[in-house]
Parts: sequence; structure tokens; C-alpha cells
Amino acid sequence: MIPNERPPGSPFLRPIRIGALLLPGNLFLAPLAGITDLPFRTVTRPMGCVLAFTEMVSASGLIVRDGGSMRYIATNGEDRPLGVQLFGSKPEILREAVRRVTGEIDAALIDFNMGCPARKVLKSGSGAAILKDPAGAARILEALRGATPLPLTVKIRSGWSRLAKNHLEIGRIAESSGVDAVTLHPRTADQGFAGAAAWEDIGELKANLSIPVIGSGDILGPADAERMFSKTGCDAVMIGRGALGNPWIFARIREHLETGRHAPPPAGPERLPVLLDHFEKTLAFYGEKRGIRNFRKHLAWYSRGLHGGAAFRRRAFLLDDRNTLLAEMEGFFGASLEAPPSEPPGAVVEAQDPPEITPSWERKA
Repeated sequence: MIPNERPPGSPFLRPIRIGALLLPGNLFLAPLAGITDLPFRTVTRPMGCVLAFTEMVSASGLIVRDGGSMRYIATNGEDRPLGVQLFGSKPEILREAVRRVTGEIDAALIDFNMGCPARKVLKSGSGAAILKDPAGAARILEALRGATPLPLTVKIRSGWSRLAKNHLEIGRIAESSGVDAVTLHPRTADQGFAGAAAWEDIGELKANLSIPVIGSGDILGPADAERMFSKTGCDAVMIGRGALGNPWIFARIREHLETGRHAPPPAGPERLPVLLDHFEKTLAFYGEKRGIRNFRKHLAWYSRGLHGGAAFRRRAFLLDDRNTLLAEMEGFFGASLEAPPSEPPGAVVEAQDPPEITPSWERKA
């Protein structure tokens, strides 16, 4: 056997059942505002992403068919199975939004956000603000459960603050309300994305619930996923910022867990076909002008760590013509033979936060 390889197979990669939904694997893409649109989700699917989620969708926006909200839930045959993530604070509005998703969208499950720390979301009493009111959380989850036969999941944080951690209480409420799985990002709302995720909270939640527990937070490479599975016993892992400019992270995790190999991230020419596919899908989805503007943040992530990346970004961000930008991308990535530095095995480094992204529900009229 080659050194650092293990026998084929993995104790961590396995099917997972969420309610009536049986999934063939347990590597998921997290909902990310401004990132996990239809083009990005369909790029991750062939890489081994078993379940992907929409961006966070406003329940009230969905009911009035706000243009941004409807775009967030756009899907196609390549985008299966799909989780639709909703946020809101009023049970009657959330109930109606869930009914619409159930009746009008080919969703595999519905996820409810109780973990977003964005100020605008918190101000409306939504997202992580719900963690401050466990009784209110129970009323919302019971309303959601009564509105759909689809599998229902909830994404939470460890609590409102480091002095008020209540992930166990909220997890038990979710389970007793009929929720089919809980995803925990083990930071508190007041942390945002600062500091290291407290993976021990995931293990604690898993030990106290009988429904599946999905771990999230600080999975930036294959060894991180292995450590989370091993340390927490979670049923699945959800990858968020680790997938930015890095959709092949799912394939690299699978290879590492199955063989023990720690392959480096792909070099420029290996990135190019995926990048171009993502680019064309983005322009087809948004139109050329808006699509190019939207894709710039992805270019920043795809080029991160490659020699000459900063100069490439300065040039590329000035271009607003499809063919000119396409030629610039092909020239740069086609010549970038080196791979970016691989994360050291087992290391968890702080990911770069996404640039300031203003979803439709946060823009001023």
C-alpha cells in the first residue's frame, strides 16, 4: 500500500435519511447569501455535492413574489436534490411561504434559518434573534411542520451570545416539533464568523438528539471534514466558505476520506473548465451585464493563491465585455501551472469572508 493511503472506503461517507428523503451521501453545500445561486449550485453538483441549498429566502418576499426572492428559488433539472432555506419571524407568513414552496417548487426539503447574524435580519426578529425566544421558536417550528409534508430542517447557531448558549434546548425543541434534522454552526450570533468554531457543541448536540445532526463551520479542506466527522460524530457536514472559488472541495473530501490521500487544490489549467462553465451559466442566468458584475467576486476566489492573481484581478475587474473577459480568464488560468498552497492536513485556518454582498432583502428602496 502507498504510504498515507488507507484501505478503500470510509466510516464517515454514508447515506443519510432526513425524514422521507434518502440521500446517497452526506456532503452538503451551505446556503450562502449572494453565493449559492442556481449557477453555483449546479457547478458543485458534479463535484460530489449531494445536497445544495438556495440562498436565504425571505418568507414575506416569497409571498409577494419579489423578484429577488423568486430568483433565489429558481432551479432546473441539474439542481437536484434542492433544499430551500426560508427566514422570517411571523408564523402565519412562514406557514404560507412553506405552502407555496411545497406546491410550486420541486424542492426536496425546506430549511428554516435560525442562525443568520446579519443586522438587518436580526432587526426584523428573524435569523439568530429567534434563539433568544425558545417558546417563540417552538411556535414557528410547529407552524412550519404543520404546513408541509416535505422534510423540514433547521439551521441554528450555538446561541445568541457566548454567555447564553442554548443549542441543546433549541435542538430538543426542534426535535419535539417534528423537525427532521438540525444543522449547527457552532459559533454564537455575537461572534459572527470570528474565532474558531466550537465543534464540541456539534458533538454535544449529536449525543442528545435522535434526529440527524449536520455539522457546519471551518471546513476549509479535506482534513477538516475528516476531523469534524471524527470529533463530533455528526451525520453530515455542510460546507460554506470553504467552497468559495473551490467547488471541487467536495471531490477532494471524498477522495481523502476514501483513500487517505491529501491531494492539493487544482492548478490553473485544471480550474479553467469549471470556471468557464460557472461563468457561462452565470451570464445565461443574469444576462451579460449583471452576470459579469456578479461573477467578479467568484473570479477573486478562483484566482486566490495563484501567481499573478492580484494583477489578473485588477485587469479583469475593469472588463465588462464577455469576450474580452473570457480571453483574459483563458490566458491567465491556462498559464497558471502552479496550484495554490494546500491547507496543511488537519489545519483549520480562518477563511476570507465574502466581500460585502447586499441581498435584495437588505437593499434600500
